[in-house]
Amino acid sequence: MNTFSIKPTICFDTGSIEYLKNIKNKRVCIVTDPFMIKSGAADKITNIFKANKVEYEIFSEIKPDPTVQTVAAGVNKMRTFKPDVIIALGGGSSIDATKSIILFTVKILNASGDEYKKPLFIAIPTTSGTGSEVTSFSVITMGTTKFPLVDDKIIPDIAIIDADFVKTVPPQITADTAMDVLTHAIEAYVSTNNSDYTDALAEKAIKIVFEYLIKAYENGEDLEAREKLHNASCMAGMAFTNASLGINHSIAHTLGGNFHIPHGRANSILLPYVIKYNANLESGEETEAGKRYAKLSKILGLPCSSISEGVKSIIVAIKILMKTTNIPMNLKEVNIDKNDFLNKLESMVNDALNDKCTATNPIKPSKEELTQLFQEIYGE
Repeated sequence: MNTFSIKPTICFDTGSIEYLKNIKNKRVCIVTDPFMIKSGAADKITNIFKANKVEYEIFSEIKPDPTVQTVAAGVNKMRTFKPDVIIALGGGSSIDATKSIILFTVKILNASGDEYKKPLFIAIPTTSGTGSEVTSFSVITMGTTKFPLVDDKIIPDIAIIDADFVKTVPPQITADTAMDVLTHAIEAYVSTNNSDYTDALAEKAIKIVFEYLIKAYENGEDLEAREKLHNASCMAGMAFTNASLGINHSIAHTLGGNFHIPHGRANSILLPYVIKYNANLESGEETEAGKRYAKLSKILGLPCSSISEGVKSIIVAIKILMKTTNIPMNLKEVNIDKNDFLNKLESMVNDALNDKCTATNPIKPSKEELTQLFQEIYGE
């Protein structure tokens, strides 16, 4: 039996932050990063609470690739304040960290005999990429290893998809995060857990990225493009939280942990290589993944007279997006030292094999295959 669930209530369109006016007589904790405070983005929330005399506190210690130490600091904040509502404001790092903070706070307090109910969880993404505002996934870093945590208890209750928060995102981050959306959607589409429901969301998200990424990259003031990409990020998130992902993310997790490559950029670099690997055209057989990649080419109006041509078309189309938005084509172009890469290769391969995302990849990779794939991705 398959299941499909969408937990969060989604408030979308420009100005949907107004939903927060409904919060009254509550204690609120806002979890965010220092830039959200400095840029004034957090003021859009706190001004509403000040006007409604809502008691709030801010935890602004989130950094990229949040660590267990950051989560522990957030848990200490929560144990002291015990909010009724917790708001995650920021990119994937802020939302992922908040998920872990909530999960561990509730467990620790309840284990100590303090009956503390899970607070209302509101996620407000400020990048159009992770989809974390609607997923059961949280990625936390320990040393050089990124650990994906998967638990339905950490899905936000409310997601506010307000394009006002992404209007000033720089072009390169716009591109990196949108390519993260594309990767989420494509991996969900070929996942062994895909369904008609996840396919519909993934297909729409993919079409939006191809139609609006360049527009948003070249003109950040194009609010329509911003809104479309913000919606696509959320839709792709709904797709992959139900269908899961694949080795594109498994490899991106370990590359991010070892070399601190931004997650969306790592996914983008990997995507053409992973599609080629999963389609396995060299075998001469028509694989299920190959058929689904070719179907996406048809949906996008790309050349697709055969499965082989369809697979190659979508790879070329992705590379065109990458070149147009100045995304590196391999790891060598990210200036990763070759000796450092080779020294970490075996441990990265093992990390990718053991990553939870690998379980739903359309092909079950061997250690040898992943090793070869890593070497191809480096660019030699």
